Amino acid sequence: MKLSSISLVLSAALSVEMLTACSQGQNEQAAAQQEMPLAVVNIMPVQFQSIPQFKTFSGRTVAFESSEVRPQATGIIEEILFREGSPVKKGQALYRINADNYTNAIESGKSAIAQANASLTTAKASRTSAQASLLSQKALLEQAQSNYNRYTQLLSQDAVSAQLVDQAKTEIKTAQAGVKAAEAAIAQANAGIETATANITAAKATMSISQLNASRTIITAPISGITGSSNFTVGTLVNASQANPLVTITKTNPIYVDINQSSSQMLQLRQDIASGKAKQGINSVELMLENGSSYEQKGQLALREVNVNASTGSVTLRAVFPNNGLLMPGMFVTARMAQSVIPNAVLLPQSAIMRTPKGETQVYIVDDENTIKVRPVTVDGAYKGNWVITSGLRQGENVVAIGGAKVKPEQKVNAKPMPNKDDHVSQKPNKNSQAESTQQKVIDDAPVKAKEKPQAEAQAQTPKTPQQAADEQAQKEAAAMADQVDDSQN
Repeated sequence: MKLSSISLVLSAALSVEMLTACSQGQNEQAAAQQEMPLAVVNIMPVQFQSIPQFKTFSGRTVAFESSEVRPQATGIIEEILFREGSPVKKGQALYRINADNYTNAIESGKSAIAQANASLTTAKASRTSAQASLLSQKALLEQAQSNYNRYTQLLSQDAVSAQLVDQAKTEIKTAQAGVKAAEAAIAQANAGIETATANITAAKATMSISQLNASRTIITAPISGITGSSNFTVGTLVNASQANPLVTITKTNPIYVDINQSSSQMLQLRQDIASGKAKQGINSVELMLENGSSYEQKGQLALREVNVNASTGSVTLRAVFPNNGLLMPGMFVTARMAQSVIPNAVLLPQSAIMRTPKGETQVYIVDDENTIKVRPVTVDGAYKGNWVITSGLRQGENVVAIGGAKVKPEQKVNAKPMPNKDDHVSQKPNKNSQAESTQQKVIDDAPVKAKEKPQAEAQAQTPKTPQQAADEQAQKEAAAMADQVDDSQN
């Protein structure tokens, strides 16, 4: 009888302990669930705006002006009047060529002009004399004609002899010959005048050429710029028809940048603008140098070629940049320019964009019930470190900007706005976002650390429920009953 009582008591105590353990496990699980907070994500509202669509192109710097200086007169270089590699002004003297030959030619031209002028004076005098002779011969002709008429009348009256009539007729012929001779002399004098005048003109032209050649012995700069090295030294014979330049002058401020864009890109751009998908961009151009640094000055697009290069399939664009001496002709550069503007686009940080195994882009949004939803989006380039989204989002939706990697669709979250409204325009997170991420990590790790704590510490921190108190009381009563049974046996 005593043994059966003891067995009953032990069975009851064991059942109570098992019930207590099960109840305690359920309570611990419920407490852990109560302690685990919702995942915190940072959201930003969808705001449509006009975003310039920047494209990068390869390019090469080209001198704004370049002039190869060649001689226009033949002679020996006597003096170089500039320092190689130095800046020069337009019209500045660069070389001096020996001008003795051209000086002699000028003096000879002067003599030829003087001789032609003397010939002209003689010809004019001869014409004046011939004109006077013509007048005299005409007077004699008139006198002879008058005598002949008078003698003819008298001869009909037998007042004069026939001999006088014949003599008057001869005088007329003589006077006519004198008139013709005078007219011929005048014509000859006029011809002499014309010849002398032509000789004067030719002599003057020759002298002008000589003077021009003499002036060309001083070779000046046709443009302002920087000189290169001189290809000829003092004492070298140069001529006006030579192929090699004496020196090259280059103007580099401002400077051109020739940009190459494929014809397919240009075609797509024009189609997008024509269809209204994009708007015409701006003419401002940014520049990246060969070493990766940015050029501080911005340029302006100045030229779009209308022809496609048949060998390369590209179109040349030309931009003009101010140059403080850093850029040199022939450098390879990278040009960045906004050829078009997307009218309705959204800027999202890189942390908000996710890719599926198929390579598709998507984002998480938080709906009105704080539940994660998936939105496929279309990405069209980047702007100031952010992705440009052209479709897939609606105005007013809240996109998960930070924390999307630790949540999944349909999960409840604690959505908070971005710590700083300007954070979404920068690709690099600032200190606030880093602190927020650290804080979020601590919150996320809290449930894990709570599970790792000793069970006794968890029980001590958890308040006892009425059921737990009843179980403990039952355990105490069972222990007291077992003590009474032991005392009765003893």
